Amino acid sequence: MNQHEAISILECQMDDMTGEALGFTMERLLNAGALDVYHTPIYMKKSRPGVLLTTLAPQALESALTNILLEETTTLGVRSSSSARTILERKLVTVDTPYGPIRIKQAIKDGNIIRALPEYEDVKRVALEHKLPFQKVYKEALTIKSD
Repeated sequence: MNQHEAISILECQMDDMTGEALGFTMERLLNAGALDVYHTPIYMKKSRPGVLLTTLAPQALESALTNILLEETTTLGVRSSSSARTILERKLVTVDTPYGPIRIKQAIKDGNIIRALPEYEDVKRVALEHKLPFQKVYKEALTIKSD
């Protein structure tokens, strides 16, 4: 069954942050529990190029993630709004490949698996350990049936 939940959308605009600082901030937000973080190129006043940093957050983490945005970015303020989202049921299974275990995230709708994708970090780890192309490991993980 599809699930419905309320989330917070946190946004701020900057025109004076380095790419490295932006990447660091995004990692911090994700590690602190953000559901997703992305940035969009925008034009600000006086036609200055800038970035809109958007964070999707569980409502319970809105305050903590806002504090990270205020600490780590050059913004002077963070906008927040509430939104509803519909999500598919998810299940994490592990398949044993010839190179080691890889987790597969399954998306389930009405009791049926409609999508299954290998977890990036697992594929990356195995590819680096065995000096194999990422795509080879990714495809191999998809060919193995999970229990």
